[in-house]
Amino acid sequence: MDSIISLSFPMVATFIIVAIAVWLYFRETYSIEVVSVGVITALLFFFAMPGVEPVTELRNSDILSGFAAPALIAIMALLVVGQGLFQTGALEGPINSINTALDQHPRRTLLIVFSVAFVVSMFMNNTPVVVMFIPVIAAMASRLKKTTSRYMMPLSFLCILAGMTTLIGSSTNLLVNDVLQRSTDFSLGFFTQFVPGMILALIGAAYIILAAPFLIPERKDLETEITDTGRQYIAQILVTENHPLVGEEPVAGLYPKLKEATVRMIQRGEQSFLPPFDVKLQKDDVLIVAATRKSLSKLLSTRPAYLKGMLSIAGFEDGERDTDEQEAIVISEAVVAPGSRMIGRNIEQIGFRRQTNCLVLGIQRRSRMIRTRMLDIRLEAGDVLLIFGYDKDIRGLRSNRDLLLMDWSRSELPDIRKSIFARIIFVATIAAAAFGLVPIETAALGGALAMILTGCLNIRQAVRALDMRIFLLIGAAFAMGLALEATGGASYIAHGVVAAFMPFGNQILLAAIFLIVAIMTNIISNSATALLFSPIALSVSAETGIDPIVMVLTVIFASNCCFATPIAYQTNLLVMGPGHYRFSDFTRFGVPLVLLIWISFSLLSPLLFQL
Repeated sequence: MDSIISLSFPMVATFIIVAIAVWLYFRETYSIEVVSVGVITALLFFFAMPGVEPVTELRNSDILSGFAAPALIAIMALLVVGQGLFQTGALEGPINSINTALDQHPRRTLLIVFSVAFVVSMFMNNTPVVVMFIPVIAAMASRLKKTTSRYMMPLSFLCILAGMTTLIGSSTNLLVNDVLQRSTDFSLGFFTQFVPGMILALIGAAYIILAAPFLIPERKDLETEITDTGRQYIAQILVTENHPLVGEEPVAGLYPKLKEATVRMIQRGEQSFLPPFDVKLQKDDVLIVAATRKSLSKLLSTRPAYLKGMLSIAGFEDGERDTDEQEAIVISEAVVAPGSRMIGRNIEQIGFRRQTNCLVLGIQRRSRMIRTRMLDIRLEAGDVLLIFGYDKDIRGLRSNRDLLLMDWSRSELPDIRKSIFARIIFVATIAAAAFGLVPIETAALGGALAMILTGCLNIRQAVRALDMRIFLLIGAAFAMGLALEATGGASYIAHGVVAAFMPFGNQILLAAIFLIVAIMTNIISNSATALLFSPIALSVSAETGIDPIVMVLTVIFASNCCFATPIAYQTNLLVMGPGHYRFSDFTRFGVPLVLLIWISFSLLSPLLFQL
């Protein structure tokens, strides 16, 4: 066993910088971006001091190398690929099937979806698995009227736990096995770690199920707060040829396919029908419905036939105007201003589409219930119009004196015309990464570029998907990890723990090594931690006689306990944005899980490894 490394000035200074950084991340007195830039700046200044750089051989280019790290590139590119799926509504078909089951058996469906994510993560890199399930879980949360924060962190943690169970479940496992093969005559088999890994994973999963409702906060994003207001708009749906409503018959006076909207009147030529209804719907029927903005948006983004019917009424025929295919489709709200020239006139008389190139999809009026064709409604001051159009045209309404555009209500709708391209690109990206055809960062970059070239995303949408918090957080995490390695700080901690606990027996020694690796993996990357501790673990094996397989499995399981911080592992960073988490949320929910896995491993190690 090597002697314990002595403390040095660069090492102590690095410990202080890392400790302050972690404390500031946790306290959230300053934003993640500010803290990350501050950490990088402090390291750059410190290692540029006279006498420090020659000792550590850590240059500015090394400290900043995290911003070019393959892991960071993969994460940012996968965010763009995920945005492409969202913008085109590419996953709406599978999501609708899941939602149907969710309505009937919510708990069972949730369990099945999370179980599938767990099983798939056992046999492929868990990063693309998390990317694949983020939109599915988000849609399920919306269906259950829960915030996405309740489910995103459990998704990441379950996929990490699944990575403990097989050799290819995590890239960390492969790195440790490579060190084992180069240093000894031993090697891990595909399922060598399965039994102990599955036991620890099941213990962790039980904790997630029981503790998540109490320790994970509920946070609504701005879009949810805007769109989930419950206000009813008057809109109308034209039953076109081959429309899914053709032949629809009422059940107890209501139409099952329109359960998210209230049908207030059916106009058939000169004849009108009022509820309760007992007529079968026919082609050219016009349905006057009351629905929330969320319900109308869902019809537009998931049902092409409903979109065609609505746009046919409004006269917004495809091809009437030249448009950039990459221009975003937007839905927003505007209030009829006092003194507006629109007051007392209906949408057709105003010539709204000709003047603005936008469509009125619905009208909301608080004063009374309306049962008439939407296009026949005479507008009043204070009426709220639900407006649909291309982004450029919606922004043009800001200068319209007759309307007060509510910019804060603006949101983009999926462009379902490109959904088939997005699906193909997504499947190809995941397959290329999962089967090792190309490195994951190469597959992700190719997928992101393909999303832009096929028009699934425009440049502005792609750039918006790049979360600056994640970018700076990963860069700072790499810089701290490199500083700890270069100054010998990580080795100092590792050797100190081994020397201190070796006299107390193998079980205590394994527990101590597990704990320090688990702590370090939440500060520097899990790959760096595993590579740092694998040689140390093998040297402990040679000195104590503990099976080298047992030692490397200890490093593997501990390195995968990256639950306590978002910088610990890239899947945590992937769910941080969709879940609207803070740094402290991971600490609150993840630290007990790390301790639980550590205690379970410490108690079960004599049985699992026959110590």
